[in-house]
Amino acid sequence: MEIGTFYINGEFVAPKGTEKIALINPASEEEIGFVVAGNEEDVDLAVAAANKAFLQASSLTLEQRKTILTEILEGMAARRDDFAKAISEEMGAPLKMAGSAQYGAGTIHFKNTLAIIDQFKFTEEHGNITLNRLPIGPVGMITPWNWPLNQICTKIASAIAAGTSFVVKPSEITPGAAHILAEVIHETSMPKGMFNMIHGHGAVVGRAMSTHPDLEMISFTGSTRAGIDIQKHAADNIKRVSLELGGKSPNLILDDVDLEAAVTMGMKQCFFNTGQSCSSPTRMLVPQHMLKDATEIAVNAAEAMLTGDPNSEETFLGPISNKTQYEKVQTLIQDGIDEGADLACGGVGRPDGLDKGFFVKPTVFTNVQNDMTIAQEEIFGPVICLIPYNDIDEAIEIANDTQYGLSSMISCSDPQRGQELAKKIRAGQVIINRISRGDYPAPFGGFKMSGNGREHGHFGIDEYLEVQAVIT
Repeated sequence: MEIGTFYINGEFVAPKGTEKIALINPASEEEIGFVVAGNEEDVDLAVAAANKAFLQASSLTLEQRKTILTEILEGMAARRDDFAKAISEEMGAPLKMAGSAQYGAGTIHFKNTLAIIDQFKFTEEHGNITLNRLPIGPVGMITPWNWPLNQICTKIASAIAAGTSFVVKPSEITPGAAHILAEVIHETSMPKGMFNMIHGHGAVVGRAMSTHPDLEMISFTGSTRAGIDIQKHAADNIKRVSLELGGKSPNLILDDVDLEAAVTMGMKQCFFNTGQSCSSPTRMLVPQHMLKDATEIAVNAAEAMLTGDPNSEETFLGPISNKTQYEKVQTLIQDGIDEGADLACGGVGRPDGLDKGFFVKPTVFTNVQNDMTIAQEEIFGPVICLIPYNDIDEAIEIANDTQYGLSSMISCSDPQRGQELAKKIRAGQVIINRISRGDYPAPFGGFKMSGNGREHGHFGIDEYLEVQAVIT
């Protein structure tokens, strides 16, 4: 895919920047296209368009906003195969998974926003006080490469519902799906300039957005390191900054569960998308007396996950998205070995039979101590740590012994006990006895170094609104 245009003020336009960033297929390591990198002038043009469109965007009726959301859904459905191909080629997701989970993770946000928007209270009356929730103003959105549609769609679905204009900068590693989305939006009734999309490096385009005086907010999903940088640079303008950052999520398995079912479910959730999810439950906490059996189950599950060609229907694990991340994963696996964790399966290097591509062996470390590097740093690959505990108090202590607090899992026979334990875990999300969040738009975001905002549903819309009190 060759992306030589940006989407500004309702038109595909030539960027002011000229640098071409090569797009690399991580399965073959071959160049498959390029995206042009923008510069500060491109940011200025996109922000100016968003500012000009803000009055019209904020004046959209509820029905008009719903119509736009519906039009985007319909347009995405017609381009489903195009989305899947772009995501698979650019980030290595198995094609089957790209057309189901990756694509579905984008569309679900429009569906969920439509499902709840009629109940959202944009205005409330409290005696002589009227509370108005008004669009915050032009928003800058910066999204990562690991779920190319999910993070863009959750932000723009909420922003459309809130009635604000925005500028999106997708990852320069996986821009294809975002460009297709711009083509879809171009065919809708959305006012020109409400949605703008530019591409480029985070250090240039992302920095210019963070410091831009005419953006009222930055919504960022990505690494904690980058989130800190954005927050610092946005401070001079007193921007609202909403951050969804890294994670090192615990999976607390109690001693009263079906161990094989619980461990197998945890492995599938951890290794899904080749382990490249900020909410992956990468630390599996297991009762000490069950560790040996849990390790055997985890190894069997890992070895049953076929790694290889993303175009194969049988493939579960594709390559790591890019060379830099691949090398980081390899380094952290070696750190685990060097620090004395027990390597139950996997390890450094590519899986047998694969001599090219950024493929990683599905790796299980067991008898891991929580102060080891692999238990504290976000690996972002198909690597899991099995950590033993002696009692539930120690398990909770281990679960919370991390700088992160994005997500967690609990497997237990008594759901009510799970509810009580969830309150003790310092994380924005706790999933009990299931593998997914379900269809209801539960808020998503983290505690501590995992961020400070919430996305999806009512909470997602609220992020893009300011509260005004009118007193009569």
